[in-house]
Amino acid sequence: MATVEKLPSQALKFRTMKVDGDAILKEHLQSNLAARFEWERTRKLRRDPRVTPIGAIVRKLSLDEFPQLLNVLAGDMSIVGPRPIVEQEVLRYGPYFEYYCQVRPGLTGIWQTSGRSDTSYQQRVDMDVSYVERKGLALDAWLLLKTLPAVMFARGSY
Repeated sequence: MATVEKLPSQALKFRTMKVDGDAILKEHLQSNLAARFEWERTRKLRRDPRVTPIGAIVRKLSLDEFPQLLNVLAGDMSIVGPRPIVEQEVLRYGPYFEYYCQVRPGLTGIWQTSGRSDTSYQQRVDMDVSYVERKGLALDAWLLLKTLPAVMFARGSY
């Protein structure tokens, strides 16, 4: 099985969350059953208490990911590919983490253009595997074309 060393060293982003986000999330999930269910299913929250008011706008417009262009220039990421994951997500990928490790993470991909946060985490993993299995110039071009409307209409973005 691939190792965690395959994760990008640091995917750059603008900070959109409060500094004590881990504690805020833990407390929120302990006191809110619906939020806990949503988090377990998607690893996202529609109403995330960690996100600052300005951060919510930055995220809705996908501006928080602009610094990742520097990751692309450095060769740590590509324009198209699975989104970067953190070490805690490796277990959620299970045996499919090997697929994830076969390509560089990207700024956009199938998940970003096919529902984003409106999909389950398992659907995200399935989309990443599908991308790796079908990777090619035509697929990358198609995903780039789908990215603009997905970002403009903020589909699944929160």
